[in-house]
Amino acid sequence: MTTHSAVLTVPRVLSIAGTDPTGGAGQAADLKSIAAMGGYGMNVITAVVAQNTTGVIEIHTPPVRVLRAQLEAVSSDVTLDAVKVGMLGSVEVIEAVRDWLAEVKPPVTVIDPVMVATAGGRLLRAEAHTALLSLLPFADLITPNLPELAVLAGADPATTWAEALRQGREVADRFGARVLVKGGHMPGPRTPDALLEPGRHEPVITFDDPRVATFNTHGTGCSLSSAIATIVARTGDDWPAAVSAARSWLRGALEHADDLHVGHGNGPVHHFHHAQHVLADSASHERVTDVLWRDCERVRREIDNLDFIAQLADGTLPPETFQWYLDQDMQYLTVYSRALAALAAAAPSESAREFFAHGAAEVVTVESALHRTRLNGAPQHPASEVTRTYTDFLLAATGSETFAVGAAAVLPCYWLYATLGSALLEKARAAGPEPHPYGDWLATYNAPEFHLAAERAREIVDRAAATADPATVRRMRDAFMRACELELRFFAEPVRRAGARPFAVASTHRVG
Repeated sequence: MTTHSAVLTVPRVLSIAGTDPTGGAGQAADLKSIAAMGGYGMNVITAVVAQNTTGVIEIHTPPVRVLRAQLEAVSSDVTLDAVKVGMLGSVEVIEAVRDWLAEVKPPVTVIDPVMVATAGGRLLRAEAHTALLSLLPFADLITPNLPELAVLAGADPATTWAEALRQGREVADRFGARVLVKGGHMPGPRTPDALLEPGRHEPVITFDDPRVATFNTHGTGCSLSSAIATIVARTGDDWPAAVSAARSWLRGALEHADDLHVGHGNGPVHHFHHAQHVLADSASHERVTDVLWRDCERVRREIDNLDFIAQLADGTLPPETFQWYLDQDMQYLTVYSRALAALAAAAPSESAREFFAHGAAEVVTVESALHRTRLNGAPQHPASEVTRTYTDFLLAATGSETFAVGAAAVLPCYWLYATLGSALLEKARAAGPEPHPYGDWLATYNAPEFHLAAERAREIVDRAAATADPATVRRMRDAFMRACELELRFFAEPVRRAGARPFAVASTHRVG
C-alpha cells in the first residue's frame, strides 16, 4: 500500500478493465466517472466483452502480451496519479497486472474485484479466484459488492449488515487494505455503506441513505470505484471525504438514470447528470416534494392521532370495522388502478409510463387480491360518500388535468401509505408477541417494494415540477393536499361510522 498527499488539479487516472459496447460499465463507465470527477482518464483493455443492459453474451480475452504492451505504453510515457483495476477475467491477466503494479507502484490503487455483471453473467473464471487474492495486497482500497465480498471472505453472502461488516473486517485485515462494504444488495428501503481500515474494528465512516428507486444500476460498482480513485488523487489522502463525495455524486447519477433511456434491461447511470444543470446549483433548490411533505404535516399528524390508526396498530380494531374499511378500500383500489393507467397513458417518458402501468397492474394482482381474500369475495357495501368523493377526484385529476397534476394527486397514496405502513408495523410488533390480527395487511404497505415505489413516485413528481410553469406547480400542490385531506377522511370514516367521535376536515384544497 502507498500514500498520496499531493493535491492535483487534473489527476491522471488509468482504468484497467473490460469493455462494454453499451457504454454503461467497464472502462466506458470508468472513463466517464474519471472525467465527471475532474480527472484525465486513460484505459487499458483486459477483455472485449459483448454485453448490454440485459446480460453478458460473450467474452474475448486478447493475448496477455497485448495487455502487457498496453500497460507499458502508458506507464513509460505518462506519470500516473491513480489506477483503478476492474475486470480481469483470467489467471494470466491477473498475474500480468499484479506484476505491473509491483513494478510501477502507483500512488493510488483502487481494486474493484469484478466477478459478476449487474445485468447477469460471470466475468471471472472460477480458477482465477486464487490469483485474484494475490492481487489484493497491492490495493489501497477494495470495493466489492456483497456477493464478491463473501467470495473474498470465504463465506456465504451476508444476509445482515452486521455480517457484511464482519466479512469486510476480515478482508481488510487479511489483505492490509481499506475495504468499502456496500449494502446495495441488502434488502430493504435503505442502502448502508461503510469504509473499513485494516486493524480497526469500527468503520472509519458509515452511510445510510434511502434506496434510489430505479432499475438502472448498470455499472454502479465501476463508476463508484473510479470516482473514489480520482477524488483521492485530486485532493489528497482523505479517503472518508473521497468516498462521501463519490457516493453523493453516484446517488445523483442513479436519481437521473431514468433520463437516459438506454437499453431494455438494467440501464446505466447518468454520469454527467450534474452537467445538465450547470446554470443552476441544485443544492440551493429544495425538492418540490420536500415542500409538499411539510405542507401536509398537519394532515399527517391528524392521521396519526385517529382512533382507527391507534386500534389498527395495537390490534384492538373490531373485525367488522376493519372489514368495512377493506370493503371501501377494495372499491377505491378499483378506481385507483384506472387512475394509474390514465397516468401511464399520459406519461411523458417511457420510464414513468412503465412505472404507472406496473402500478396499475400491481393494484389488481397484489393489493386487491389480499383484500378479496380477507373479504371472501366482492365488496358487500355500496361506496360511501367519502369513497366516491376520493375516487371522483382521482379520476378527474388523472383524466382531465395535466400529467404533472395527476402524478401529484396519486403521490399521497404511495407516500402516506409507505410512511404509515412502517409506523404501524413497528407499533404492531411492539404490542406483543402474539400474532397480529391485521399483520399481513400492514406488511403489504411496509414491503421494500412499496417503499421503492413511493420514492419513485416522488421523483416523478419532482421531475414534472422542475419543467412546469408556476401555475401548474400550484395546481400540483392543490392536488397533493386535496388527496392528503381525502386520505385523512378515508381513514377516519370506519370508526366514525361505527359510532366514535364526530369527524370534520379542517380545510380542503381543490384542483381547478
